[in-house]
Amino acid sequence: MVAYVIIPGIDGSDGQHWQTLWERQWGDSAVRISPASWSAPDLDDWVGAVQEAYDEASRRDSRVVLVAHSLGCWAASVWLNGNPSSPTGGAFLVAPPDPRGHAFPRRAAATFVEVSAQPLPCPALVVGSADDPYCTPESAAGFAARWDARWHPAGACGHLNSASGLGSWQHGRELLDSLTQQ
Repeated sequence: MVAYVIIPGIDGSDGQHWQTLWERQWGDSAVRISPASWSAPDLDDWVGAVQEAYDEASRRDSRVVLVAHSLGCWAASVWLNGNPSSPTGGAFLVAPPDPRGHAFPRRAAATFVEVSAQPLPCPALVVGSADDPYCTPESAAGFAARWDARWHPAGACGHLNSASGLGSWQHGRELLDSLTQQ
């Protein structure tokens, strides 16, 4: 068994987002972070929320996988680098936004602007889109390289969120399975 920590991006993941749909399927095996604010994210608060969710998930199963989307990818990577000895079964990082990109929500997510990708202490997979308005595929591939993660270009899928119409995103589940079965 695996326990999952769900780390959505800014404003959380709505009811049609693949993260929410997966969380429902996983039931008690999934724990969603609970930061103080979804719309005005503070990096330290979000990293603390990852820690709390990780602690809860690790009580359910010894193997914990982080499932992050958008801004949540940065919270996950900062937490992982601050907790390299925590037994983490992997990090599934989908559509990381480019903090230096023109579309990054600098005002709302000011504490995330200075984050940088550093090698992660666990297996990781970065999935990006060819037409993500928040990150070019080249930047996402660069983050994957600096995170020492596998890179998977998902084609033209926008920000890989509910607006992308992915539903339960079966291809994403297959990618996650490829990470967790390493």
